Amino acid sequence: MSGRQTDALDRLFTAYGLDVPDGPGAPIDLAGLFGRTAPVVLEIGSGMGDTTAAMASADPDRDYLAVEVHTPGIANLLDLVERHGLRNVRVAQGDALELTRRLPPGSLDAVHVFFPDPWPKSRHHKRRLIQPTHVALLRDRLASGGVLHCATDWAEYAEAMRETLDADPELVNPHGGFAPRPAHRPVTKFERRALVADRPVADLIYRRR
Repeated sequence: MSGRQTDALDRLFTAYGLDVPDGPGAPIDLAGLFGRTAPVVLEIGSGMGDTTAAMASADPDRDYLAVEVHTPGIANLLDLVERHGLRNVRVAQGDALELTRRLPPGSLDAVHVFFPDPWPKSRHHKRRLIQPTHVALLRDRLASGGVLHCATDWAEYAEAMRETLDADPELVNPHGGFAPRPAHRPVTKFERRALVADRPVADLIYRRR
């Protein structure tokens, strides 16, 4: 990590961070975590945090809970939170599914899964985030009308995601297929790499009934 990132992690994690240990844990009080009651967006795999910071800055009426395992990414997002004066961001370190299990059912306004690891080899597909049991968990944490938004530049994974999401009886696809790229989703470094490599990016946007 850079000196700036190390300093941000040391100073800011206590105020804006959340540890997610493995195994059962106490439910998370979102209003207590953010210090207010507002719609909450869960950002799974926030990477270096640029996308989360940009979306939270443009959307101050909602709170953003980012979860990441990569310590430099967590530190970088904390630095962005301070530099941009973001009061509506909290950063969780640990497993996204463990975190989700501790959130109350119906507590989320949206879940964002942008460019998750595609695990391209067939023997590794079981490690993919978007699979039926995980989708059921994420959907359960969405409020009625809440949005599950996924994006990937891996064509085979995009089709697998669509098949899995279509099969969930409580999710509705208002676009009938892949969604037009929404303007509110910033271009990530993964998307820029995909565009340079001429790989199409697919957005999948579903709503809970």
